[in-house]
Amino acid sequence: MHVLVLGGTAEARRLAGLLVAELPGGAKVTSSLAGRVAGPRLPPGEVRIGGFGGADGLAAWLRTHQVDALIDATHPFAGTISFNAATAAAAAHVPLLALRRPGWVPGEGDDWHPVGSLDEAARALPARGQRVFLTTGRMGLAAFAGLDELWFLMRSVDAPEPPYPARMEVLLDRGPFALEGERELIRRHRIDVLVTKDSGGAATAPKLAAAREARIPVIVVRRPPVPGSVAVAATPALALAWLRGHVGCGP
Repeated sequence: MHVLVLGGTAEARRLAGLLVAELPGGAKVTSSLAGRVAGPRLPPGEVRIGGFGGADGLAAWLRTHQVDALIDATHPFAGTISFNAATAAAAAHVPLLALRRPGWVPGEGDDWHPVGSLDEAARALPARGQRVFLTTGRMGLAAFAGLDELWFLMRSVDAPEPPYPARMEVLLDRGPFALEGERELIRRHRIDVLVTKDSGGAATAPKLAAAREARIPVIVVRRPPVPGSVAVAATPALALAWLRGHVGCGP
């Protein structure tokens, strides 16, 4: 049996570890990474890096490498690959599961302002604050490049490339992040507004708690649409259970 995991997330790494440990001997687990992050954390099993060439290329890869199950465990904002996975799996007649971490939910004391895109977030910013903690990653910074009157603390794994805001300090760091550290960043940099994508998960959630404690607004970019006909699991353990039920890979 051969399982292909479209990865790049912490959940994908945990799933690959589960599959390598739990699947019967002779089973093959391949994780595919997009290659957008330098020095990625590699999961157990085999790893390939790079794109497939769209849905047709992925379907051809599934056939050529005799893949028995495809699991889309990509980031919630990697929307294109999820649609490509659905199209490719249908064309190659391969069972498909989406491993999607639940989105964040505002709680008491939160001051959240949902928007549909980075461009909408940029338009909403001047009315919310002047010192911005920007945690949307290094891709898409062009949306904020014209906001010269605002100051940005931008956090990402890798250094960004222009265009980006003129008044910006870059913090290179990789989660998970602790609440105390997020509190200190907000205090030290006098942050008065947070911008984030609704990535979900625990690794980067402490910034939301820190923003709540500091009583600062949070502009939250909603997730892009995903294929509606694909089975979904919220955790790696549930994904493993789905695989056992659909492919028949032991107890």
